[in-house]
Amino acid sequence: MEKATFAGGCFWCTEAIFKNLKGVSQALVGYSGGELAYPSYEAVSSGNTGHAETIQITFDPKIISYENLVEIFFGTHDPTTKNRQGPDIGSQYRSMIFYKDEGQKIKAEKEKAKTQKLYDSPIVTEIVPFKNFYPAEDYH
Repeated sequence: MEKATFAGGCFWCTEAIFKNLKGVSQALVGYSGGELAYPSYEAVSSGNTGHAETIQITFDPKIISYENLVEIFFGTHDPTTKNRQGPDIGSQYRSMIFYKDEGQKIKAEKEKAKTQKLYDSPIVTEIVPFKNFYPAEDYH
């Protein structure tokens, strides 16, 4: 099993898409991209922690590839809007891919370039090294 970590707007909406894919055993909602350890939903919602609402996906690469997950990720939100997805506005809703190793980074960049051909506006999705993932509170 491998892990993929994405931020693409409201984590409830993103989780709903990925948790039902064949080959995905788990899609957890949480926070990544900030410096504060163990942030709360309220703290992240303030926009002051640097975190984005994130999902961490555990998947079987023999059934679904990382490239497929990245392609689906780009298709589930507007990667050309900075700090906004639909009615959700703020840095916690920015588009990000957190790569775990050089292979994931290369695959993510390749999918981003491929997806860019579908848009007139530039894709603003950040592709950054994975540092941490903090699961959201149980009520999420």
